[in-house]
Order: sequence, then C-alpha cells, then structure tokens
Amino acid sequence: MAGLDARDLLVLAGFVVGVNAVGAAPSLVAGADTSWIEEPWFFPPTIAFPVVWTLLFTLMGVALFLIWRRGAGRRDVKIALGAFAVQMALNVAWTPVFFGLQAPGPGLAIILALWVAIVATIAAFDRVDRRAAALLAPYLAWVTFAAVLNYAIWRLSG
Repeated sequence: MAGLDARDLLVLAGFVVGVNAVGAAPSLVAGADTSWIEEPWFFPPTIAFPVVWTLLFTLMGVALFLIWRRGAGRRDVKIALGAFAVQMALNVAWTPVFFGLQAPGPGLAIILALWVAIVATIAAFDRVDRRAAALLAPYLAWVTFAAVLNYAIWRLSG
C-alpha cells in the first residue's frame, strides 16, 4: 500500500469506517442478547465478539479499498464489488434473525449462505488483488467458527 497520498488515506479510512458502521448497525438495532442461548462448552467470552468483529470489519474495509482502487469501471472489479455486497448483505441479515428473532435455525441457513458468499468473494478478490483476498481469510475462519457455534446452539435449543 505504498504510495498512498492524503486523499487515498481518507478514502481508505472511509471504507474502514463505512464497513464497520454497516457491520455494527444490526447489533444496534436487533441487539446481541445472549441470555436466551444455551451456550455450548466452546462459547467464547462475550467481549470476544465486538473485538473480533471490529478487527474483521477493518480488514474487510482495507480489502474493499484495495479492490476499489484498481478501478471501479473494470469488469473484474465490478464482479468483486458485487460479490462483496452480497456477502455483506448476508452478514447484516444474520444478526436480526439470530438475535432479534432468537432463531438459530434460520440463522444457520443464513450463515451457511454467508460462508459460500465469502468464498466466492475471496475468489473474486483474488482475480483483482491477491492481498485483498488474503485480508478476507480471517473473516472466513471466524465465520466458519461462528457457523459451528450457530449449529451447536441450534442443536442445544431444539
């Protein structure tokens, strides 16, 4: 990311703040109450969630900036940006379903679709900028863990 000027740094900051804002919005609306959850033995401490998600959304914002910087008019960039939008929509949809509706079954369906969408986004990003794709690897790892956790909660609640 050498050679960034002041404008690039402002745009980068905008992407990071924007992705964090969009990512955090569902928790502000639907909440993140876990009192109804029968926690499996591997449920992380509650503080882990906002810390991890802030880090992941920051990495996603940087990755998105790297893709956008390649030229939004390019076909491969448009595909990558579209893939990002799809996975972000699924990410945003999960919180109100899982927490707001307290519905781990439908939440599991969404998170599995999210997982597939993240893989597709990584593949699309890789065609544009390998660094941007690599920045999404921790996100895929966390969503994999979250899907297993969602599954365990669904099983325990059923």
